[in-house]
Amino acid sequence: MSKPSRDRFDDVPRTSGRVGAHRAEAPGMNGWVVLLWSFVAALVLIIAGIFGSLVVMGRITLFPETVPTSAPTPVETGVVDPAFSVLILNATPDGGLDELMRDLLINNGWAADTVFASDSESADFTTTTVYYVQDDDELAAIGLANLIGGADVQQSDFYAQMNESEVEQLVVVIGLDRTSTAPEAPEDTPAS
Repeated sequence: MSKPSRDRFDDVPRTSGRVGAHRAEAPGMNGWVVLLWSFVAALVLIIAGIFGSLVVMGRITLFPETVPTSAPTPVETGVVDPAFSVLILNATPDGGLDELMRDLLINNGWAADTVFASDSESADFTTTTVYYVQDDDELAAIGLANLIGGADVQQSDFYAQMNESEVEQLVVVIGLDRTSTAPEAPEDTPAS
């Protein structure tokens, strides 16, 4: 075998350190690490694809608009005040409704001598209504209306002349909404 011919690399001084090109072997990649990173990358791509398709289909809104909410308006519940005298007028063709309501009020704290029951001249009053005279009496009228199972509440001085005592009075006019036998009535007018 013959000696190799001289080339430029043979003239490099030996004091410089390394001579020639030295390459390290490729580091060994662990198969499990490669598999784990592949799995993580696939999972990220799947999740991104699902999220993107939900956005495109409109099932997810990225920047939802704020909907203004309104605060609920408080409902006035009224005050049940047995200090008021109560006049109950039955403005329906069914007799005895006024006495039933009188008994209800007496059972709920009114004195028997402050609750008066009578039939009205009218027998076609549509909606049961509690009437009060003064602005200050409105809460008591609302409380009474709630106590009798719900009724309209209106301010009117129509019945003020019927109150001969010094005690403040509320007037309940029982309407056709409390009876099942009455025909339909046209419109509400104060019954006497």
